Amino acid sequence: MPKIDEAPYLDLKDPGFSIQSKEVQQAREQSWFARTPYGLAILRYEEMKAMIMHPLLRQGSYRWPEHNGTTGLWSQWWLRMMLNKEGADHARLRKLGMPAFSPRLVTSLIPDFQALGDELISNFEADGRCEFQRAFAEPYATRVVCSLIGLSHERSARLAELSVEMGYALGVNYAEDEPRVDAATEEMFTFTHQVVAERRKTPKDDFISALINASEDDDALSEQEVYDMIVLSIFGGIDTTRNQLGLAIQMFLDHPDQWEFLAQNPDLARQAVEEVMRTRPTVTWVTREATEDFEFQGLEIAQGTTLHLLSQSAASDPQHFEAGFDITLKQKPHFGFGGGKHHCIGSPIARGDMTEALKLLSSRLKNIATDGSAQFLPDSGNTGPLTLPIKFEARDSSHA
Repeated sequence: MPKIDEAPYLDLKDPGFSIQSKEVQQAREQSWFARTPYGLAILRYEEMKAMIMHPLLRQGSYRWPEHNGTTGLWSQWWLRMMLNKEGADHARLRKLGMPAFSPRLVTSLIPDFQALGDELISNFEADGRCEFQRAFAEPYATRVVCSLIGLSHERSARLAELSVEMGYALGVNYAEDEPRVDAATEEMFTFTHQVVAERRKTPKDDFISALINASEDDDALSEQEVYDMIVLSIFGGIDTTRNQLGLAIQMFLDHPDQWEFLAQNPDLARQAVEEVMRTRPTVTWVTREATEDFEFQGLEIAQGTTLHLLSQSAASDPQHFEAGFDITLKQKPHFGFGGGKHHCIGSPIARGDMTEALKLLSSRLKNIATDGSAQFLPDSGNTGPLTLPIKFEARDSSHA
């Protein structure tokens, strides 16, 4: 019978800790779980698959502010939002929010994704080099969100800046970054109030109007719930997509043969998105909490125990996955969008916009390579490049 005090220890609080490290791989070989400063970490695929759906585990991310000793504006919003609700309250918010992420909307936006990607690539293609996050990932992610919620692109630059600042709340240094996080959160909510007021005066066939109109009998979204969901959609849509696109390019920089194969086989772009998110997800773990005492594979788990389900570790478990990075292989499902009832509500849009981005980038740029040192967020929690300088050749000179 496994004992918690005999399990390997991973210091998730250490800013130098890496989710990709040999330390994690060795811990996974030794045990299906590890001890951490925040509770337990689940390291293997089968155990994560079971845990993410376990009926005695609830969403555990609501404790993130408590773990960091924070109580400001971002923490208050974090505790209110759909991600951290359970039971009937979560089901109600999810049902009311779903129409705003309808398949019809995603399909209708694909031409916008293509036009946007084409425009951004054309801005730097002739230069033979760019800082990828600033030149493509950030404006692409931000303007996709603007298209989704019906905003003009003129507001995109400031929304990107605010999302970067808010994103520091999901890192291991949240406590010391709280003042900058809360300042950005306050400005984001002020912006959201203004947009909702504008849309009430002039409704449109868009995401925000759909949320304003969302109702289930007499149980409509409250005013605060509308604001909270819009902020989540802006912040989540920009922060995760920007990070994930940067991580995708990082993976292809390390596997140039795969980039060339994608260019010659654009129909693999959707599968490439899945392989990137399996091997290098921006959301490196999802969190659960035990709602009562229970036993799992002989391990006694006490009520209130926090469990971090390490997505990257589980989805690279050698018992279930081929080693390496290969977009031609159809692998088992990954956990990059979470799972179960808390599966990311915006995942269809994220998959759609990233598929079109990778398809366009690989068709226009060849021989991509690093062009100096990149800067990254800590490699745990939510991670991704802050800067990613690359060089390349234009694949089709007629575009340049």
